[in-house]
Amino acid sequence: MSNALHSRARFHKRLLRAEPSFRLLAKLWRISWLYVLLICALAGVGYVTLYSAGGGTPYPFAAPQAIRFAVGLVMMITVAMMPPRILVMAAGPLYGLSLVLLLAVLHVGHVGKGAERWLIIGGMQIQPSEFAKVALVLALAAWFSRVGYARMGNPLWLIPPAMMVLVPVALVLKEPNLGTGVIIGGIGAALFFAAGMRLWQIILLLLPVPSLIKFAYAHLHDYQRARITTFLHPEDDPLGAGYNIIQSKIALGSGGMWGQGYLHGSQGQLNFLPEKQTDFIFTMIAEEWGFAGAVTILGLLLLVILGGMAMAIRCRNRFGRLLAFGISMNFFFYCLVNLSMVMGAIPVGGVPLPLISYGGSAMLNVMLGFGFLLSTWVHRDSRYGESLTDAQR
Repeated sequence: MSNALHSRARFHKRLLRAEPSFRLLAKLWRISWLYVLLICALAGVGYVTLYSAGGGTPYPFAAPQAIRFAVGLVMMITVAMMPPRILVMAAGPLYGLSLVLLLAVLHVGHVGKGAERWLIIGGMQIQPSEFAKVALVLALAAWFSRVGYARMGNPLWLIPPAMMVLVPVALVLKEPNLGTGVIIGGIGAALFFAAGMRLWQIILLLLPVPSLIKFAYAHLHDYQRARITTFLHPEDDPLGAGYNIIQSKIALGSGGMWGQGYLHGSQGQLNFLPEKQTDFIFTMIAEEWGFAGAVTILGLLLLVILGGMAMAIRCRNRFGRLLAFGISMNFFFYCLVNLSMVMGAIPVGGVPLPLISYGGSAMLNVMLGFGFLLSTWVHRDSRYGESLTDAQR
């Protein structure tokens, strides 16, 4: 009996120990290099496809994207070294910075394709809404880790995080950027669920959803309503609003089982396919590499998502679990919205395919998120911020 009590005491002591102290080389060893290899593989697919989108040359798409990925890779490894206490301390300032940048977009933002979504800083064009997604995940993970599971039953503790989600959603929709706004809302909802939101609370939140959808539709911009109408009946305007999705479906179908061959896709190489380097890059992959190539890419994307979920499950502290889960869901929503969009399952929303589509803001912020994710894995045995009650749960 005494041996059993002694073993249990040692287990709880180990479970509740402070953040492990690692040397730099030890932390580097603890990084999941297999996961890093998966990320590099997807970025490699992006480079090859962007090379094709550029007409068989590294410019103007492939080479700049490779440079961004190299910068992002260094940033990811650097962030992965940071312990949980540093990330928690940075959560509030980073979230505040994201709101400042979103407000700045509305006042001095760069207009592109009818929307103010970019800021020009130091000659570089950045999209604050991409950074807002990663900052929100970090802020919500920090908040819910402080609150704990027991307090989640009190609706008053849910008001601050609800406002943390609604404010960036409102600012992003104001740009307007409907696709990113939906993703931010989805990330927030997923983290509320993962943090322990009760079933009755979820039901109460879902009750006003039909009315909110009706209200939101009434306040959509004309081009956003046109996208919904085009989604339902693209053939009504094949050379106008329905052109993008019709060409995308043609490219998807023309690839067949094995594709038309690298650099030989008719829709992509003849420039029938719109935004082939960004929103519709998956259609280029399907056209040139066929169904087999498309399924391979889907498999790589799925492995990245499942790998992130596995890291979340393995992490021993609540903050790390929620952070890893949130980053994984961010990547999942990116993929879900983009792939559904190019296949005609949802209206076109201007969301890139992460690590593959051309774009600096999306690339760097996805890599920042992966840095947070790998940090939770490096420090997976830490019980930072956990109480005895939480540990015993």
